[in-house]
Amino acid sequence: MFIQGDLLSILQLGTGLFWIITYILIIIRGFLDKSYGMPMAALCANIAWEFIYTFVFPHSGPQKIITLIWFLLDVIILMQYLLYGPKEKKKGISERYFYSSFFITLVFSFLIIMAMAFEFNDIEGKYAAFGQNLMMSGLFISLLLSRENRSGQSISIAIFKMLGSLCAAIAFYIYFRTSLITILSIATLVYDLIYILLLRKFYRRKR
Repeated sequence: MFIQGDLLSILQLGTGLFWIITYILIIIRGFLDKSYGMPMAALCANIAWEFIYTFVFPHSGPQKIITLIWFLLDVIILMQYLLYGPKEKKKGISERYFYSSFFITLVFSFLIIMAMAFEFNDIEGKYAAFGQNLMMSGLFISLLLSRENRSGQSISIAIFKMLGSLCAAIAFYIYFRTSLITILSIATLVYDLIYILLLRKFYRRKR
């Protein structure tokens, strides 16, 4: 007999699995293109959230393992950003500025997510997670348009990112519905679809 708890577990594992695949694809594409595949602000927010909810306010059950895997994969993505990022910086911007801006953003990401946990009494980190997921969707589009090429990015990455986000959105809509998370989820889906459509245009342009 299929019960509600089974569906929640499936959606939770779906979120974890699809995002793990997303991170692995970003890493593979990054090494192939010798580029980074995750925008800086999104990377800082992601790795800060994953550190907090792995070591400071650890999740329980399977989510604890999932979050740890996300964190470890994001460490590799972080290394790619620090390795390949300076090669893509605009002229006139020093490497010192590049690295310092990254570490400042990382520190403030950590502090803001911690503050949100206490401000909204959200020790699970759900509001920060959905908020930064929306930010990431917008930044992926910005990264694609600013580069004017698919370096570090692919339709596969975009699709698995969308599927992971969709699993989380459905789970929260069914079991932990709030107006804010619902709006954030819808907006994220819209931007994810826009991102996929833009990537398709870039693929066609290269043919």
